[in-house]
Amino acid sequence: MTTGTPVAVVTGASSGIGAATARGLARAGHHVILAARRKDRIEALAAELVAAGHRATARVLDVTDRAAVDSFAAGLDRCDVLVNNAGGALGADPVATGDPADWRRMFEVNVIGVLHTTQALLPALTASGDGTVVVLTSTAGHAAYEGGAGYVAAKHGAHVLAETLRLEIVGTPVRVIEIAPGMVKTEEFATTRFHGDAEKAAKVYAGVAEPLTAEDVADTVVWAVTRPPHVNVDLLLLRPRAQASNSKVHREL
Repeated sequence: MTTGTPVAVVTGASSGIGAATARGLARAGHHVILAARRKDRIEALAAELVAAGHRATARVLDVTDRAAVDSFAAGLDRCDVLVNNAGGALGADPVATGDPADWRRMFEVNVIGVLHTTQALLPALTASGDGTVVVLTSTAGHAAYEGGAGYVAAKHGAHVLAETLRLEIVGTPVRVIEIAPGMVKTEEFATTRFHGDAEKAAKVYAGVAEPLTAEDVADTVVWAVTRPPHVNVDLLLLRPRAQASNSKVHREL
């Protein structure tokens, strides 16, 4: 078993759940590798964590670029935890009018991106003696809703990837954890989904007293990762109290 400071790679670490998870894992004693496309953001977060006495390194990475992912993996001395957080939604159109380009991009990031990083880092995770793969999916990966088919399809793909990987590597010293959040209010998710339309984005959370925060999800990830090595949290769905399902939300209007 590898000794010393455990290393945790967090993809999509430049904002939202990824950034909050990086902070949480750093506080839990990990050397956090911040992987994302936006160099300025991850460098600022790394500086923040180092200033607070933690260990953090910023590495620019696009998870859809396999050559870049392989190079990234080759540059790591060790990896104990991989948090596959990079992802997102684009569009909220019905199947009949959905943009195939949006669907393709969502599949590339949410599914193929997870495949790239997991394949590239699985040898190091296994060599650690107690590796953990976390896949951030969504409640969309477990139930459909109108206007969300592209994202639903992509997150179902990520869910099945995690479930199948767990079956295939049982008996090795690597856990596979899936965390599936419901309604989370972050600074970018809904705005990105609606291609920058802040008004449409605001309507997603209208009247919802307390949607989940990035920190709520990060706390859950850190809790799951820090269970004893023999304990595997296969799947954990979390929603705000106001959300009973993907299509049933209490709004105070």
